[in-house]
Parts: sequence; C-alpha cells; structure tokens
Amino acid sequence: MNATSHPLIRHDWTRAEVKALFELPFSDLMYQAQTVHRSFFNPNEVQVSTLCSIKTGACPEDCAYCPQSARYDTGLEREKLMAVEKVIEEAKAAKASGATRFCMGAAWRSPKGKDMPYVTNMVKGVKSLGLETCMTLGMLNEDQAQELANAGLDYYNHNLDTSPEYYGEIITTRTYQDRLQTLANVRKAGMKVCCGGIVGMGEEEGDRAGLLVQLATMPEHPESVPVNMLVKVEGTPLADQADLDPFDFIRTIAVARILMPKSHVRLSAGREQMNEQMQAMAFLAGANSIFYGEKLLTTPNPEASKDMQLFKRLGITPEAYEIHEDEAEQEAAVVNQLQEAQLDSFFYNAAK
Repeated sequence: MNATSHPLIRHDWTRAEVKALFELPFSDLMYQAQTVHRSFFNPNEVQVSTLCSIKTGACPEDCAYCPQSARYDTGLEREKLMAVEKVIEEAKAAKASGATRFCMGAAWRSPKGKDMPYVTNMVKGVKSLGLETCMTLGMLNEDQAQELANAGLDYYNHNLDTSPEYYGEIITTRTYQDRLQTLANVRKAGMKVCCGGIVGMGEEEGDRAGLLVQLATMPEHPESVPVNMLVKVEGTPLADQADLDPFDFIRTIAVARILMPKSHVRLSAGREQMNEQMQAMAFLAGANSIFYGEKLLTTPNPEASKDMQLFKRLGITPEAYEIHEDEAEQEAAVVNQLQEAQLDSFFYNAAK
C-alpha cells in the first residue's frame, strides 16, 4: 500500500476529533503519536535545516509577535537585501555544519518585481551546492510563485500562525484568506509547502486545535509543518505574554504528528528556551525536523554543536538529502550562472 492511500492519511478531520486528541491522557497521546511516526519515518532521524535572514526588518505588517515589524521599537537593526554571493557563502557554511535544507527569509509583505531576479538567483546558487531550498518572502501572486518554481525552489514557507478565530488578535494587516491564497499559488506552481504556526500567544487549546485542523484538512498536507513556541521580544505587543505550559507545547507536536503522518513536523522557534529533556520529548512526540545554527532569523537558536551533542546522546542522526540524477543535472547547469548573478547583485546593491 502506498503512503497516499494509507488509512492513517486523512483530510477530513473535525474540530471535535482533534479536541479529543488534545484531551487524551498524556501517555496515551504520546504512544499514539509515536506509533504513527514509526509507520512513516525512521524515529532516529531528524531533518536539519538552516535559516538565513536575507533581508531584515522594516516589514510593514503588524504581526504582534514579530521584532521585524516597522511598527515596533525592538532595537533590531534594519538590513537591505543580502547580496547573492553572500547568501551562497552562508549556504556553504550551513552545509558544512550538517544542514541539508537552506531556508531564506525576507521581511517583506510581498516581494517586489525588482527583487525577484535576485531571489531566484539565490535559489539557483544554493541548489547548485546540493542543498534543498526554501524561502519565505511574504505573500506571493501566481506569477511570483511560478517564477520561484521555475528557478527550482523546493519549499515555500507561509505560516497560518494560529486559528482563524484567534487570528485577528495577532495580525490585522493581512487576512487569513490572504495566507491561504498564497499557499494555493505555491501548490499550483508545483512547489512543496512549509506551513505551521506559533503557540503560546495567548490562544486557547481550541485555537491550537483549530490551527491544526486547517492544516490537516488541506487537499495536500504541508510537507513541512513548523511548530513555533512564542519567542517574547521586548517592544512587541506579546513581550509580556505568560509562558506556555511545556506539556501543552508537546501535545501540539504530538497531535500534529497524528493528523499529518507524512509531514516533517519541525521543532522551530523557541528551542532556546527549551531544555534538553523538553526537546527530547518533542522528538518522542513526532518532531523530526529542526532549525540548526546560532540564529533563527532574528532570535537566538541553540548552537549547532549543542544540537549534535544532544543527537549523539539520543542516538539521533541527521536525515540525508538524496539528490536524484535529474536534479543533479539541473543543479550543475546553474553553476555557470553564479558569476552573472553575483555581478547583478553588486549593481543592485550599489544602486540602492
């Protein structure tokens, strides 16, 4: 039986069913999540990604959690779009440290036309190194999504953040439907979807259930589901938000694993606040992807060496990224374009 016809793969989850999962005794929920996880993945492998901020700060959106919003005084230094060659160097370093996927994030509402040639050249350059590629650039229209797909982008990240009901408490400058439309454009272009949310923003358990229902009832589950724990940043509206109970976070990981068995569930922002025992429990609950490195966009992340030490103690190995022959040929074909991309990037930054 192939995975797509597996009885555990469902797209008709109801809010009541998901709420019932959250209410299970903790050991029963963990057992169910681990059983599902072992049906689809090697439980001792974790996919490793590195996230690079290619354009920092000055975002016009009002996301209440985000230090990159121009509306909040968080002391964040604004930076222009990074040069293509600098991004490639960051990707090389990430690969040398053990990452198999390189994610590039820009603090934009949506990319402008003049930016697209540079971000597509970043995609081509990173892929030529033998890494999977992911970008998060804000909202995309159909043409922009297709342009990124044509460049070879593997994943596009666009989180829903929270449930539809709680969404208005977190952001007012972009609608829930705006986010869903971007995801539809990404799917239509043929790219994989990276989509999850943030917990600990003052939402109720029902909102966490509502977020996961939105993800699990999509026609195709997101291939990657980042579950972020709020990182409280001074100057943002959520700076004084009460801490989330760690068991509530682990429950969210476990329920996500049960609802989306084939997806990589990523232990994402907030790991700096988690001790090793909490991270180990998240892996046991079905998390099998992490962001790796000293910084996750603009917030701290556990040092790479500490991650590898924890992996060794837990008997976990990084998941390998297999490059198929046709992908290798495509990646080799773009290497010769890098010098031209670097020259274009020089003139772009010089003109700003």
